[in-house]
Amino acid sequence: CYSAGEDKTVRCWDLVTNKNIRNYHGHLSGVYCIALHPELNIIATGGRDATVRLWDVRTKTQIHCFHGHTDAVQSVVMQGYEPQLASGASDGTIRLWDIPSGKRLEVLTNHKKSIRSMIMHHSEYTFASASADNIKKWKCPEGTFMRNFSGHKAIVNTIALNQDNVLVSGGDNGTLYFWDWKSGYNFHQLQTITQP
Repeated sequence: CYSAGEDKTVRCWDLVTNKNIRNYHGHLSGVYCIALHPELNIIATGGRDATVRLWDVRTKTQIHCFHGHTDAVQSVVMQGYEPQLASGASDGTIRLWDIPSGKRLEVLTNHKKSIRSMIMHHSEYTFASASADNIKKWKCPEGTFMRNFSGHKAIVNTIALNQDNVLVSGGDNGTLYFWDWKSGYNFHQLQTITQP
């Protein structure tokens, strides 16, 4: 298990003993997101310092530091195929990165507002990003825009996808929207009481 926060440190925890077993240092400010690679022993972290850092899990060595975002990195996702890493930031851009070379592959600028959350599809070669403006679906490897999931009337803070291809989005007004991944159809909505 990994945790991160405003103290600039990423911590690895042993879930059996509930002890901190490793720390990863390098971010210059708070760390906002973490992703584990599905096949390799590496993690990616993104933070307020506008960088994405790639770490070797066992040695705690920083493998790459990806620069290019101009504001805090809010979400990182990884997959086994090219591009292996995608990052979304408050600057409204998504950047696709190649892990072996440490180079940026693409910059996606379709969003006009801060990227809050991203997910990779479990079997398709696609991913989605959530922002204050809407949710977008992308095709890998170039990050080709596929469709908007439109209709959320709030800033979308988080998204998740299950094995049945149901995309769930959560807004800051207490709404949950349920979408069909293939068609983009919004088939259900829930409204909860917004917390102060």
